[in-house]
Amino acid sequence: MKFTLSWLKDHLDTTASVEEIAEALTDLGLEVESVENPLDALKDFTLGKVRSAEKHPDADKLRVCLVETDEGDKQIICGAPNARAGITVVVAKPGMYIPGIDTTIQVGKIRGVESHGMMCSEREMQLSDEHEGIIELPSGEVGERFIDWLAEHDPARVDPVIEIAITPNRPDALGVRGIARDLAARGLGRLKQQEIEPVAGEFASPIGVTIDASLKQKGCPLFAGRLIRGVRNGPSPDWLQKRLRAIGLRPISALVDITNFFTYDQNRPLHVFDADKVEGSLRIHPAKGGEEFLALDEKTYRLEPGMMAISDAKGIESLAGIMGGEQSGVTGETVNVFVESAYWDPVTIAATGRRLKINSDARYRFERGVDPAFTLPGLEAATRMILDLCGGAASEVVLDGAVPDTDRAYRLDTDRVQRLVGMEIAADEQRRTLEALGFRIEDGMAQVPSWRPDVQGASDLVEEVARVASLTRLQGKPMARARVGVPAPILTPMQIRERDARRTCAALGYNECVTYSFIDAASAALFGGGGAATRLDNPISSEMSHMRPDLLPGLLQAAARNQARGFADLALFEVGPAFHGGEPEEQHLQVTGLLVGHTGPKDVHGSRRPVDVFDAKADAEAVLAAIGAPAKVQILRGARAWWHPGRSGMICLGPKKVLGVFGEVHPKVLREMDVKGPAMAFTIWPEEVPVPRRATTTRPALNASDLQPVDRDFAFVVDAGVEALALLNAAQGADKELIDSVRVFDEFSGEKAEAQMGAGKKSLAISVRLQPTGKTLTEKEIEAVAAKIVQKVNAATGGVLRS
Repeated sequence: MKFTLSWLKDHLDTTASVEEIAEALTDLGLEVESVENPLDALKDFTLGKVRSAEKHPDADKLRVCLVETDEGDKQIICGAPNARAGITVVVAKPGMYIPGIDTTIQVGKIRGVESHGMMCSEREMQLSDEHEGIIELPSGEVGERFIDWLAEHDPARVDPVIEIAITPNRPDALGVRGIARDLAARGLGRLKQQEIEPVAGEFASPIGVTIDASLKQKGCPLFAGRLIRGVRNGPSPDWLQKRLRAIGLRPISALVDITNFFTYDQNRPLHVFDADKVEGSLRIHPAKGGEEFLALDEKTYRLEPGMMAISDAKGIESLAGIMGGEQSGVTGETVNVFVESAYWDPVTIAATGRRLKINSDARYRFERGVDPAFTLPGLEAATRMILDLCGGAASEVVLDGAVPDTDRAYRLDTDRVQRLVGMEIAADEQRRTLEALGFRIEDGMAQVPSWRPDVQGASDLVEEVARVASLTRLQGKPMARARVGVPAPILTPMQIRERDARRTCAALGYNECVTYSFIDAASAALFGGGGAATRLDNPISSEMSHMRPDLLPGLLQAAARNQARGFADLALFEVGPAFHGGEPEEQHLQVTGLLVGHTGPKDVHGSRRPVDVFDAKADAEAVLAAIGAPAKVQILRGARAWWHPGRSGMICLGPKKVLGVFGEVHPKVLREMDVKGPAMAFTIWPEEVPVPRRATTTRPALNASDLQPVDRDFAFVVDAGVEALALLNAAQGADKELIDSVRVFDEFSGEKAEAQMGAGKKSLAISVRLQPTGKTLTEKEIEAVAAKIVQKVNAATGGVLRS
């Protein structure tokens, strides 16, 4: 939205500078995008007087002028035909920038004669395209600033142009008067009274108007117009043309320029028909579909069913609220016109404009909402200007429909500003602000003006008061504490675990992924999902049809994309929910990591190796330790089908308490997901980790014994099919108080082992560490624990001590 300062002053009596106005507009929510002020480029130019003008000794068309300036007499070479003694001119001194020719002038020689400046033409000053001669001023004192002379004698030449951005909720600011109203409420001037006297009709209009019943309730509640006979549609007056050019519009003719003027001045789009080209009366109706319409932009549009049109007896003459028709458009020969002013439904106008891809000033305003109460006054004001500028005689107003009822009121709670905005504004000031914006205050209720469709509740009244008072008055204040002392933790225990797990994975060298919670049905089925309970009713695409049952498929898809782009060594992790049903409570938090490729790049030490199960196990144990899981856990078999059956394990506190799982991803799954394996992974369920009985923000005290631990080694002969894990768990359970750790340190199997111990046998050697706490263990107590270990292993695995 563009307007000039002089245009604004037609509605606002103010002495504020352009800078003050621009700052206030932005603060009011009407952000200033640009200010084009001609004074900025012309501020250094001064007036001078030509004392003499002699012919150049070496050029017939040049003159050597002696010009009186505020710095004394200057010799200036000039080629303008009107350069002569006695005229008052505009002088540019050496070192000044000339905007019209984009040059900074200096002292120079022209055909051997020095020139100390320049006398300027209008084009060189960017005042017009005139360049046949230099500027001759009828008055002015030597040394006077040119901009001061213009401001006094021709202010339109230096009229600043302000452009503001309009948000969709402020259609009232699409008119200069609405902008002036906001500035007056801020205190930057007084809003001038606007008196619109109705124009008495001299005859009945031969053109009638009717609105189809289907449109009166919504599409077009009101349509009004009148005929004006005997107009002269020549060029509009100079002041109107300058005003339109300043905001980027091209003057066309007096009638068209008047409608454009009211569009920007009052946010009241109008349309004029050449009455001699209209047959019969005008009818506002929905299109049947398929009608073709030649618009003023010389394009033909095919209408769709339901689009609003204005037709006469011949056919469609205008696309309602968007653009008029070429057939009934006014020309220089037009002598009789029908002036239209109507109120159109914003939604219908917006839908039609989008479908036909037509952008016009009328559509831009109607789809945001114009003032319905100004429909008839706008017609009267336009009629008066047409009569004043084009002459003619006006008929009586013809109309159909009625002004829509927009009356609404909300209670003004003057104390609510403090609660909602945090500003202390006196109650009287709040009332004065709303009244200055056009609201009526009656019995504590604020009546909303018809030009403010955005005000839809009591909270909007608070916003208006705060906006005009300026939100820059807000002062930052610390929030009051709910209770005195150290504030309670904000994060829940589970949020803390999630944070710690994320930090630990990142510290281990993993890269975090954030994948969609939706995956395709085939991938979901590979991980135990894909059922009706987790299927989306309206998926984004066929590849996002189900809620993910696990985080691993998203990571595997990410790995496949990276491998396809040449990244073979990957360490990815994600923390997020997985879903085992369609209800809100049927989801669980997971921490999942994925390792693919090698442990690192090639090096001279040969430390690079493929990732293995124990890498995933170590990382899973690190994450569990970070979120507070017990140190003593069991590793059991029984992982789900997407894990390798012989290279995976579950981290448990018991057969039914699973904290996590680690291992190699099943090769079949990798083939289905197009991942080049092998791939190692782990999944942790933080919600399964027991909450400590005593919650504390500090680390627990170090529980270190001052007694020396005792290590004992055992070698058991077991069947070749016995797992080492079964033997370890049996030994660990022999005495949970004294046994600190158990680990396998040797395995003897194969033909040599069977030759010594029998067919189908192998030897497993374990090291058991006993850690006394109260006193040093005696040999007898150590032997008793050893006997228990042998007994437990024998009962669990059938193993016997190797002799």
